[in-house]
Amino acid sequence: MNQENNSLKQILKVRNEKLAQIREMGVEPFAYKFKQTHHSAEILGNFDMLENKEVAIAGRIMSLRKMGKAAFCHIADAQGRIQSYIARDELGTEAYSVFKKCDIGDWIGISGTVFKTKMGEISIKAKTAEILAKNMRPLPIVKEKDGQTFDAFADKEARYRQRYLDLIVNSDVKDIFKMRSRVIQLVREILLDADYLEVETPILQPIYGGANAKPFTTHYNVLGQDVYLRIATEIYLKKLIIGGFERVFEIGKNFRNEGMDRNHNPEFTVVEFYAAYQDYYDQMDFVEAMIQKIGAEIGKTETEFYGHKIDLSLPFARKSIFELLEEHTGEDFVGKSVDELYKFCEKRSLKIAPNLNWGQVFDKIFGEFVEPNLIAPTFVMDHPKAISPLAKIKRGSDGEIVERFELFIGGAEFANSFSELNDPIDQRERLEAQAKLRDFGDEEAQIVDEDFLQAVEYGMPPTSGVGIGLDRLVMLFTGQKSIREVLLFPHLKSVDNEQ
Repeated sequence: MNQENNSLKQILKVRNEKLAQIREMGVEPFAYKFKQTHHSAEILGNFDMLENKEVAIAGRIMSLRKMGKAAFCHIADAQGRIQSYIARDELGTEAYSVFKKCDIGDWIGISGTVFKTKMGEISIKAKTAEILAKNMRPLPIVKEKDGQTFDAFADKEARYRQRYLDLIVNSDVKDIFKMRSRVIQLVREILLDADYLEVETPILQPIYGGANAKPFTTHYNVLGQDVYLRIATEIYLKKLIIGGFERVFEIGKNFRNEGMDRNHNPEFTVVEFYAAYQDYYDQMDFVEAMIQKIGAEIGKTETEFYGHKIDLSLPFARKSIFELLEEHTGEDFVGKSVDELYKFCEKRSLKIAPNLNWGQVFDKIFGEFVEPNLIAPTFVMDHPKAISPLAKIKRGSDGEIVERFELFIGGAEFANSFSELNDPIDQRERLEAQAKLRDFGDEEAQIVDEDFLQAVEYGMPPTSGVGIGLDRLVMLFTGQKSIREVLLFPHLKSVDNEQ
């Protein structure tokens, strides 16, 4: 380690000396601007049109081979990489002397003509070369040969902490985040085309609701009160439906003060959308069509997710939660008491904490025995009322089942939807039942929101809403196995707190 530190100190010393020397030559090594005319991909894809034409590109030097009076370097820009040939006779002695102070990692602007080398590589013969920003700290060493990468910057912890380095040296990482942007753009376009209105609702909320989750708490100094980072956008979006908007959606961040794993990050991006005069059957059709359309648009109707090949072009399965439980456990869970659920867990060697309520135990059983088996896209329908306080009673049921679905793909949940409960009396009873669960220690149970209940009392039309986790949707379409791979800056434990 000491040897590495000494080596780094020496490199930093040399870089600082070069910086001083460049300035002594009368050149500012941190430029104000550069007039860029083309990107690498434009040149590489249009060589016949651009051969012998003048272009100006800018980017970071990623490889550098100096040969006395000339040099070759590869420059990486937003679209890819292209080679440049820099010769003293073309630049002039003074300009070439400045270029010789360049290192891998420097930002540079090149203007010159497009040509093809004897080896057949499309390149730029530089007429000018300007330092745009001097690199003061060495990049991770990455060796490439015959299209393969060696000694890659691959340590996950380092990649997440220093995402900027990850983006610099691992070019395929950029493709993930370009795809993320495209997927979210398509979600927005699909909703706008379906006459949804995009809106924004508060992130800081006096009362949190819309999901069973533990919130982050902060303090509003000017109001002198504690507030919460939202766990869902549901309550405010329903208020807009009550106010007369027929279709609304919001794309944004939610925050839940919970654990982290390959599927969960405490700060995550979702889209929630609500349509008046629709039910959860309508939304099943819409969600299926949305995901299939996105897949078709980006050429990913088939993808690999958690080692499973997923065909999104096929019709999505639709099964009740009780049907799936019986299918995967061999037992009928309809009407089982919490004691019976505990006995089932004991019989199947499923260890769970004591004194959980019925919904918590039911959820644990479903998560253990059913979720991992839901590989092909499956709408899990008709959940128990006890764990769905915002959904309407299932038509024709005994009153203990609600119209709710969750979409699972590859063993992970992607969407949640209800035929929204619009009976204010029933809604109050459900939230009061949730409040009692909180009294018995369920920190994720929902609370009684009097302002929301009052809004529903003014009348909410028949409505159905959906929430889709966009981070997981990007994971699906890019084949990533961890949510951190699709978050530019995922949350990590502070280095100072690590042992």
